[in-house]
Amino acid sequence: MFLNKEFLHKLLKDMKIIRFVEEGIAERYPSGRMRCPTHLSIGQEAAAVGVAAALQKDDLAVSTHRAHAHYLAKGGDMNAMLAEIYGKVTGCAGGKGGSMHLIDRTAGFMGSTAIVANSIPLGVGLALSLQLKKSQQIAVSFFGDGAVEEGAFYESINFAAVRKLPIFFVCENNFYSVYSPLSVRQPSGRKIHKMVDAIGIPSSIADGNNVEDSLKYASEAVQHIRNGNGPFFLELKTYRWREHCGPNFDNHLGYRPRDEFERWKGKDPVQNFEKLLLQRNDITHTEVENMNSELMLEINLAFEYAEHSPFPGENTAYEGLYADTR
Repeated sequence: MFLNKEFLHKLLKDMKIIRFVEEGIAERYPSGRMRCPTHLSIGQEAAAVGVAAALQKDDLAVSTHRAHAHYLAKGGDMNAMLAEIYGKVTGCAGGKGGSMHLIDRTAGFMGSTAIVANSIPLGVGLALSLQLKKSQQIAVSFFGDGAVEEGAFYESINFAAVRKLPIFFVCENNFYSVYSPLSVRQPSGRKIHKMVDAIGIPSSIADGNNVEDSLKYASEAVQHIRNGNGPFFLELKTYRWREHCGPNFDNHLGYRPRDEFERWKGKDPVQNFEKLLLQRNDITHTEVENMNSELMLEINLAFEYAEHSPFPGENTAYEGLYADTR
């Protein structure tokens, strides 16, 4: 796959946006002004950016509680996302959803949900609607390895396979569900993508810490779906650096080996891709420095926007509800 310099720069920039935004959240979170749980995906940026780069703007995506990277990679409004995390009326969900409930329909990001595996049937529903409308769009459902242990996962992939729905299942396998490794949750020797393939959906696996690898496999999956061949499943191996929920590192808890953590930090998707582009002369040190400066200015302004935006008024408390219990 040939990628020109402009496109390579965009891949790097998109990963840096996610990294810098989430590091900014982690730095500011202890101040107590973000009054919602937040799940950071620092270390997993390449998976989100690689998949999003294979999509069209009008393709529809849904995600999980760890959704910042998917929202931003799909083109979601940064100001609106940060304002939402601060609970402000200018947030993408009006300040009512917080970090785990993001939406930007103009970018084709149709929502994220806190319920494990809930993004999977939602994505299938979107794909069914696209099929009924005979649209060329596809739906994408992002989820983690823990979601494949939920009944909704099996029901959804079975239905998608039977109906040959235009849906792209993207499993970010970071090996842990909160503090539980795969070894205590799934049978020894199981390969998630092979299990799904056996159920009836073509599947593949890629290095989720390599943005070019993620893009290559995602592009092949998307082409398969657009050609009318039904759903595709991609497992991306990656690793989160920080705690399951919150801004801190949690290696002192002992649920994952220190050497494992250091090994995966050495696979830093952002830093390694930047080094690769420099080695290939696809970017210069000056261009990197300018990119970093421009992004930090943009991101700091977005945080200022979020902090200075107003909170929702009391009169809006019951707006946007599907059921009014008053």
